[in-house]
Amino acid sequence: MSSKKLNSMRFLEQQKIPYEVFEYDDSRHSASEVADLIGASAAEVYKTLVVIPEDVGSKKPLLVLLSAPQSLDLKKLACATGYKKVRMAAHDEAEKLTGLKVGGISSLALTHKNWPVYIDQRATQLTHIYMSAGQRGMNLRVPVADFMKVLKVTPIDCAEESGN
Repeated sequence: MSSKKLNSMRFLEQQKIPYEVFEYDDSRHSASEVADLIGASAAEVYKTLVVIPEDVGSKKPLLVLLSAPQSLDLKKLACATGYKKVRMAAHDEAEKLTGLKVGGISSLALTHKNWPVYIDQRATQLTHIYMSAGQRGMNLRVPVADFMKVLKVTPIDCAEESGN
């Protein structure tokens, strides 16, 4: 295990939230690939998406966590968050806004931005989830309830069902 301590880990420690670190080949960016590499169920590995509200006066992006097999339903998200219209940030736009590389974007590494954080409601049925530590090649396993409490994460129905 790496001795490298990231801001996301420091934040969890300050909040007295236990976590486990899982490292993997950082050339893998998809949450499904990460699940295979760390030996976790894809339904427990969450990706963080950067979403831009397009309403006039909206300034803060939204962070939305979905499990690896899920896709974001933009209409459901807009409805659940009270926006008229939202769009996914392009990769380069997400990296510019967050200062993190796609595949390493983490709400735990962006707490200082005070952006609204949402998670697909199915996560509330899990004890733990895996998420990026804020750097490609490193995921953290964290307790769902504690994560949602300290980040004031709102559970919503925002995933579209995949056809598989």
